[in-house]
Amino acid sequence: MDAAAANATKAVPGIPRDSDGPVFREPWEAQAFAMALALHARGLFSWNEWAAALADEIRRAQAKGDPDNGDTYYRHWLATLERLIAAKGVASSQTQHRYRDAWDHAADRTPHGSPIELRPEDFGS
Repeated sequence: MDAAAANATKAVPGIPRDSDGPVFREPWEAQAFAMALALHARGLFSWNEWAAALADEIRRAQAKGDPDNGDTYYRHWLATLERLIAAKGVASSQTQHRYRDAWDHAADRTPHGSPIELRPEDFGS
């Protein structure tokens, strides 16, 4: 485990881990984790700020009926990442949705196993 991941697992309670470090069930979970590490390294947020925002996100989800059995942890992680990115002015929620929709469009036209490439037409009009 690298130093950044080790620091994150110490600073942010609840990260699913084993003796080697964080564990992920799906590739997107590892990618979301890595994005948070990169943004933290660039000074976008402190781990204390991240932990507080993540705890708020988890509480909101629990209030809406999330069973909090661990299966949705990285969904909360991703939602927190999106919320902080918007709050810090990196990319608005509207911009994030625009790119998510474009990515979905590009993925729909890409054969399985091929790299997904965003094109201008993926963004619609």
